[in-house]
Amino acid sequence: MFETLNCYLVGGAVRDELLGRPVHDRDWVVVGSTVEEMLRLGFVQVGKDFPVFLHPITHEEYALARTERKQGVGHTGFVVDAHPSVTLRQDLKRRDLTVNAIAKSVDGILFDPYGGQQDLQAKCLRHVSAAFGEDPLRVFRVARFAAQLVGFRVAQSTLNIMSAMTEAGELESLSAQRVWVEFEKALAAPNPQEFIAILKRCGGLEPWLVELNDVPAKFSSGSSVDRFVQLQMPLQNIETLCNRLKCPGRFQQAATDYSAYAETVTRWREVDPQQLLDTLLALRVNHASARLEALARVVSSIRDVDVAEVLILAKEFGGLALASEPGMKGLQGKAFGQALRALQLQWLTTYLSR
Repeated sequence: MFETLNCYLVGGAVRDELLGRPVHDRDWVVVGSTVEEMLRLGFVQVGKDFPVFLHPITHEEYALARTERKQGVGHTGFVVDAHPSVTLRQDLKRRDLTVNAIAKSVDGILFDPYGGQQDLQAKCLRHVSAAFGEDPLRVFRVARFAAQLVGFRVAQSTLNIMSAMTEAGELESLSAQRVWVEFEKALAAPNPQEFIAILKRCGGLEPWLVELNDVPAKFSSGSSVDRFVQLQMPLQNIETLCNRLKCPGRFQQAATDYSAYAETVTRWREVDPQQLLDTLLALRVNHASARLEALARVVSSIRDVDVAEVLILAKEFGGLALASEPGMKGLQGKAFGQALRALQLQWLTTYLSR
């Protein structure tokens, strides 16, 4: 019954297919239909600002072809027209980059009115139209695409528009959540350093990511959390950036652990036993080893040192049953804590003397 719909695969799915990259999400645009028809066919509407639907069987996204007119400030200040008369060409014109403005019909025919295939061959990220400058989130999206698509460059004309948006203060209208999403995707990309480099070129690190102006953008392999830690920001900068972006707690925890404890974990055989004990307790290795394991992994990637032995130490330390020692019997409160620490320190001192 869906044969009546005039559908085209669009966006990243077409781009990645042409590049030979894995296709994870498939988005469709529907030309000449209405909300009423989509609902009658069993699609589930999910879009609030414009008509987007989920296919009743595949659950892929289908959006009515639409145009957008800027009315207001920021990423969401648009008036949407999804009338059945809106053409595929008009819909593609509102998209950000030419490489994302290629459509493919259900029978495999490509529709590329803005030269997306040519820019794919040239490895160029170029805006589709002047409307690109109406959405400040595209500054971060383009930088993120540069991080994901290895070897692609941003056209100078597109960089000029991005610079104009940053100079006009447009980025300040964005939400922290939208900026964080693009940043996290870039951290997981093959070349996260490109994200930072592109933003530096257009002034886009202000005001959201200003702390990244002063960090050496060198990344090794690892998760987005590992890459965040690899920025090696001072503790104050970590807290300021995480509070501003409202980033998930695991990112701040991992970066804070590196800033506070990496030196001890790296030089654990040389440090004072009390300092080592404080670090092990702060990382809660007597309860779980996950935080120390994450820290050790990042320390190895940044400092190129083998920290396997400190994990062995932590495993033994975490398995101690010192609270059941005869000398602990009957102790409570502060006296119990002091006696337990003395036993832990004695054990560590003996371990380090081996």
